[in-house]
Amino acid sequence: MSQSEVKSAATPPADDRPTVLVTGVAGFIGYHLVKRLLALGYPVVGIDNVNDYYDPALKEARLADIGSGNGFTFLRADISDLAATTRAFEEFRPAYVLHMAAQAGVRYSIENPHTYAETNLAGFLNILEGCRHNGVRHLVYASSSSVYGANEEMPFSEHHTVDHPVSLYAATKKANELMAHTYSHLFALPTTGLRFFTVYGPWGRPDMAIFKFVKAIGEGRPIDVYNHGRMQRDFTYIDDIVEGVIRTMLKIAEPNPDWSGLAPDPATSYAPWRVYNIGNSDAVELMHLIRVIEAEVGKPATLNILPMQPGDVPATYADISLLDEAVGFRPSTSIEAGVKRFVDWYRGHYGL
Repeated sequence: MSQSEVKSAATPPADDRPTVLVTGVAGFIGYHLVKRLLALGYPVVGIDNVNDYYDPALKEARLADIGSGNGFTFLRADISDLAATTRAFEEFRPAYVLHMAAQAGVRYSIENPHTYAETNLAGFLNILEGCRHNGVRHLVYASSSSVYGANEEMPFSEHHTVDHPVSLYAATKKANELMAHTYSHLFALPTTGLRFFTVYGPWGRPDMAIFKFVKAIGEGRPIDVYNHGRMQRDFTYIDDIVEGVIRTMLKIAEPNPDWSGLAPDPATSYAPWRVYNIGNSDAVELMHLIRVIEAEVGKPATLNILPMQPGDVPATYADISLLDEAVGFRPSTSIEAGVKRFVDWYRGHYGL
C-alpha cells in the first residue's frame, strides 16, 4: 500500500485532528504509530518508562528517530503510576487514546508474574480511569492472539470464547478486554481491543522470533526451534498493523443493537465495546519462515530442535472478516516481502 493510499484511507478532515495519547511509544508498535500519526498531522503525546525488558538502547533510538518539536510530546513515565498518568490526561486532554504499553512476553510471564499485574492490570486500570474522567472519544488498546489459549478451532474468530488462557500474559490480556467492557457498560466509554497476531518489521522487538533468528544466523549461532519445528504463526507486518489501528481509532465503537444476553456474542456487546483480530490471515510454518530468513541473510541456519515450551500454543491463524467489515482493511504483506524489509533494516542498523 502506497503512502498516498494510506493517507486517503486513514486521514480525517484537517479540522478534526485532535491530540492522540499513545502509551508505549518507545516500544515497537507504539513507535510506528507515532510516526504515522505525526505524518497524518495529529498532535501526539507519548508515554513510556523505557524499561529494560529488552535493550533500552533500541528504545532510546526509536525515540530519537521520532524527534521533537514536530507535534510530539514525550513523557517519561510509568502507566502503573496513577499520579503521573492522571497528570498526563488532565494536562493534554487527548481525544483518542491508543494504549500499546504492556509487559509483553509469554515465557517471561512465568518467571516474573508480578510485573504483569502491575503493568497490564493496574496500568490498564489507570488508563481506563483517565479516559473516563477526561472525555476521551475512543480508547483503542492492544489485546493479543494469545487470549485464544487452548482453543484449537481455526481460524481464530472473535465469536469464539476465550476462557482458557495458557499463560499469565494471555490472562492479563483477556482481563483487559473484560475491564474495558466494564467501563463501556458503566460509563459509556467506547473501547476497542485489537488482538494482534505476531507483529514484526523494522525496529522490531529483539525477543521476537524473526529478530532473534536474523541475529543468530547472521552471527553463525544456532537458533532455538520449538515444538520440533511444528509451529505455525500468523505473522503480521507492522505497516499493516498501524493502518488497522488508525482506521479502528476513527471507527468509534458502538453498541450492537442485536446483542442478546440469551445468546451472548463474545465479539460485541450492548455497550460501546468491540474486539477485533488483526492478523495476516495466513498461518506460516516455522520452517518456511526460517528458509525465507536464510535466503535474505545469505547464510544457512543451524537448528537447535526443542520441545514445546510452557505457555506456547502450536498455531495461530486469524479470521479478520470483522475488521474488514468494520474498517475496510485487510493486512496483506507477504512473509517474503516483510522479512526482506526487516533484514534490510537490521543490516543498516546493526550490520550483518
